[in-house]
Amino acid sequence: MITKVGLGGSCYWCTEAIFNSLNGVSKVIQGWVNSFGEQDWFSEGIIIEFDDDIIALYDLIEIHLHTHSSTSNHSRRDKYRSAVYCFDQHQQQSAIESLKLLGQGFSNPVITQALMFNEFKASKEHYQNYFYIEPNRPFCKNVITPKLEKLLSQFREKVDEEKVIKAISDC
Repeated sequence: MITKVGLGGSCYWCTEAIFNSLNGVSKVIQGWVNSFGEQDWFSEGIIIEFDDDIIALYDLIEIHLHTHSSTSNHSRRDKYRSAVYCFDQHQQQSAIESLKLLGQGFSNPVITQALMFNEFKASKEHYQNYFYIEPNRPFCKNVITPKLEKLLSQFREKVDEEKVIKAISDC
């Protein structure tokens, strides 16, 4: 079944490339996302459509925690909120449970929050699919490619290996 979830934590170009590289993810849109109440300000993020028969929400959250600084409450959290944006209460409860369980594997506390999705503003079309359109850009080669290499080394069984290796070799 196709499901949606939002993620935020680092540069949306990086996050987009990571999740565009996974088996079971059919669509990734990058932009600005917010939640409700004290979390109603916009920060960089992505919205993912995925087939939960191929890749589970738990797996997406695990990959997310390992591919951004999920334990660091750094000075740029206003732009890069570490969050899972949920589309219903059941998904939020699953995300909370996943974060609690996965957090046990980190030496420092995970700061990633399970928030309810409120609004999304997509970035301009020419920024969408930033890495895979032109992987040889300096930012892609210097920042995104090392993250994709780490993704391959840690989560190879979840990655569209052919797609990632081709893009990396084009750099």
